[in-house]
Amino acid sequence: MGWFDGWFGGSNAASDPLRSLDPKLRDFLSKESPVKYATASDEEHQYQQAHPQPETPAPEPVVTPVARETDSDAPAVPPQSLYQDGRYAHLWKHYKPLASVEAETKSDHEKLMDVLEGYKERKAQIGKAALENCADEQMDWNACMKSGDWTARMTMCRKEVQKFERCYNTQSRLLKALGYLSSYDRPPAVDEQIQMRADELYHTMLDQEAAADKAKAEGLELPKFGPLIPKAAAVPTDPSIPAAVAPAEPGPNTEAAWRRKLEELPEQDRAAEEVALRAEYQAKAEMAVKIQTIWQGQAKEREARKAEGKETIIDRIKNVVGK
Repeated sequence: MGWFDGWFGGSNAASDPLRSLDPKLRDFLSKESPVKYATASDEEHQYQQAHPQPETPAPEPVVTPVARETDSDAPAVPPQSLYQDGRYAHLWKHYKPLASVEAETKSDHEKLMDVLEGYKERKAQIGKAALENCADEQMDWNACMKSGDWTARMTMCRKEVQKFERCYNTQSRLLKALGYLSSYDRPPAVDEQIQMRADELYHTMLDQEAAADKAKAEGLELPKFGPLIPKAAAVPTDPSIPAAVAPAEPGPNTEAAWRRKLEELPEQDRAAEEVALRAEYQAKAEMAVKIQTIWQGQAKEREARKAEGKETIIDRIKNVVGK
């Protein structure tokens, strides 16, 4: 019934005269014939190019709560890892810092020596911090010895030496009073804060003495200043620092020895020296608490080995001695 299509003009045969030919022959004619016949598909393609339709936006992918990853879901890695985004977290799962491994493998004697060496190191650090705070006085002393006048050289720069010695002794007292000798661990920033505070108090003391000397020379009433260091000096703390030991009260003999030592000092240095003595006594008490804690841990380990039937000869000797 293809002739109906010719009458009504709307068929594929009328629009495509080459439709009934062999595909190979149709391809040959489309390439070699000077007359080009447009097929229905070609006409449709040309119509779409002449009348483009607006593009509809592609639907956005739906992000489910399971697929959404946050930083809090990423596995935690230690700060030693170069990839803090959680990569290779399985390799760091059982990682322990070298300091913690050494602490676990230390013997009881090594732990005790660490406490004692830590206290000695803190005392040595006080001397270094005091020297840093008295750098100006030390430079004046060196300058006097190298290029001072003959009068100063004849007296071996006595004035500069006394100035430096007073600065060193006072800075050491202030550092002890502010808690620099405390034996518990803390970050270096806290030590620097204490050192700067000690230097500030020392120069405040010098300003107060200069004001008092000026008032005395002018015949005015001497100004009254509050205590440079309170009885309970506030030590800078940090949230990561463990709680300090409760304040230790010295015995009568210690108090008497302190009074005799304070009587030998000038009046203006007694308050700082008293607070420094109490701070040093508190540091020794903290060290004793640490040693006592180590001994208690050793006793518990001996009791555990005894309960398991693994008591050693050394454990028996220590139980007899009482340590």
